Amino acid sequence: MHCPFCHAVDTKVIDTRLISEGEHVKRRRQCLSCHERFTTIEKPELIMPNVIKHDGSREPFNEDKLRKGMKHALEKRPVSTEEFENAVNRILSKMRGTCEREVISSYIGQCVMEELRELDPVAYIRFSSVYSSFDDIQDFATAIERFIQSEEERKKAKAEGVEVEKKKEEPKTPTYRL
Repeated sequence: MHCPFCHAVDTKVIDTRLISEGEHVKRRRQCLSCHERFTTIEKPELIMPNVIKHDGSREPFNEDKLRKGMKHALEKRPVSTEEFENAVNRILSKMRGTCEREVISSYIGQCVMEELRELDPVAYIRFSSVYSSFDDIQDFATAIERFIQSEEERKKAKAEGVEVEKKKEEPKTPTYRL
């Protein structure tokens, strides 16, 4: 690893920790030449499936686009960076877990909505309003009512000690063959 300060080749690892639920390795390093310290984060390079857009076009999966959309929904919300990273990693794991070469964009959208629902209700409604193309205030009201109703059902079941099944199935991963 080259030192980012003096570009020397020799550095030593001072500390190593697992982060993001063990998905990444964070290393604290020190340059043997200039003695400056810096941090590196290592993650496995895995091939993600291509995305089939609504119009039928295909494009490579873009993790930055996923992060940007989620960050936009979570803007000014009380969600920690660690919670955010863990949610992103769960979505990426689901994507890799499909074992498909291509997934439709709606699958990714549903995965994001599930994660945001657990992280923050306001972020969930924000993302849902864009993702579902709300036309008017009534669409917001309907979405909020459904959210409140499902949360009340979850709380009631939890108080009774019953595991509540999610009403939505795990997002399906339909693919298209040429």
